[in-house]
Amino acid sequence: MSSAMQLSSIPATTDSLAGALEAVNPTESISLLYRILDDPSSSPEALRIKEQAISMLTDLLTQEKKAEELRSLLTQLRPFFSLIPKAKTAKIVRGIIDAVAKIPETSDLQISLCKEMVEWTRAEKRTFLRQRVEARLAALLMESKEYSEALSLLTGLIKEVRRLDDKLLLVDIDLLESKLHFSLRNLPKAKAALTAARTAANAIYVPPAQQGTIDLQSGILHAEEKDYKTAYSYFFEAFEAFNTLEDPRAVFSLKYMLLCKIMVNQADDVGGIISSKAGLNYLGPDLDAMKAVAEAHSKRSLKLFEAALRNYKVQLEEDPIVHRHLSSLYDTLMEQNLCKLIEPYSRVEMAHIAEMIELPVGLVEQKLSQMILDKKFAGTLDQGAGCLIIFDDPTADAIFPATLETISNIGKVVDSLYARSAKIMA
Repeated sequence: MSSAMQLSSIPATTDSLAGALEAVNPTESISLLYRILDDPSSSPEALRIKEQAISMLTDLLTQEKKAEELRSLLTQLRPFFSLIPKAKTAKIVRGIIDAVAKIPETSDLQISLCKEMVEWTRAEKRTFLRQRVEARLAALLMESKEYSEALSLLTGLIKEVRRLDDKLLLVDIDLLESKLHFSLRNLPKAKAALTAARTAANAIYVPPAQQGTIDLQSGILHAEEKDYKTAYSYFFEAFEAFNTLEDPRAVFSLKYMLLCKIMVNQADDVGGIISSKAGLNYLGPDLDAMKAVAEAHSKRSLKLFEAALRNYKVQLEEDPIVHRHLSSLYDTLMEQNLCKLIEPYSRVEMAHIAEMIELPVGLVEQKLSQMILDKKFAGTLDQGAGCLIIFDDPTADAIFPATLETISNIGKVVDSLYARSAKIMA
């Protein structure tokens, strides 16, 4: 079966499988397992042994990080797939694709492997398997930021799966579509796809991991709409599901819970959540990063905030969800600090403000001009003198609103008199 192995086949028996397990090193085990797969016998017992050999071979090749060999194994197994039930074929194919995913830096290989398998399943008319491989391909394309290709693939797949009414796959695909639209910043469509996923999930039993994924996506969308309290409750549900399953996504759910607390000005609660029984299991850079942000927010310190962003760049800036919300928080914090600093002055040098807030003059000037345009305070920038001139809040003249109200009332009186005169004349 393997072009790499020119040795003769060995019978597919329990003894030969045990011999492969007891081999001196992984390379010898792999060689023996290939030879078992080369056995031409197609008896029920031989097929059962070969299935076990495929499972063992997949594990060994994954441990040895031989992604290309896993790919070629999938191609070489095609004649074997015609001898076993379609459900077992689907399980083996998905198992090997999952195994390739465990090997680092194989995104391009996974995409090409999925495309090959889609072509084969279409030729073999294996619809059930093709749909699942296409869903996996769409997820990989999304991770590689090939959004248009992923969207066109999903659009056709959703129509087909809805027609077949495969609820479990439909939940997966709708959830994937929601993530894709969110990545494209199309919030209405992301929410619509998530609602469709929830509707499909309500009709069937959904595994806890899948339910956790739905809750996590719900939390992300609510946070995007600034509804942080609702987002927190969804992240908490997702965290409980992932924590029970010991899923690595639990730490991200916990991280987003802490983010929600910071965004609603409850940064003091962050320490309590981290030191709770569940939080202590996930101590590490992610929680340290959120703790540093919470401390900076509590102290209203931009310097500490920037230090946190610098020290935990991977956890804060490279996480797109956290980065987006922290950018908004940073702007709000800077505005509050600047308003507090300029309050006693009617005219002040920008260099002095920059020195007090410990930020570059250019950045402070840019922010002040933005605040003036947004009408956060009344003032102007004298760039020639390098000064900020703050005006007193203009007092609203009460005569104009009163005049408008009087004219409005006179208009109503005239209309009423006209209506009465019209009745008398009639």
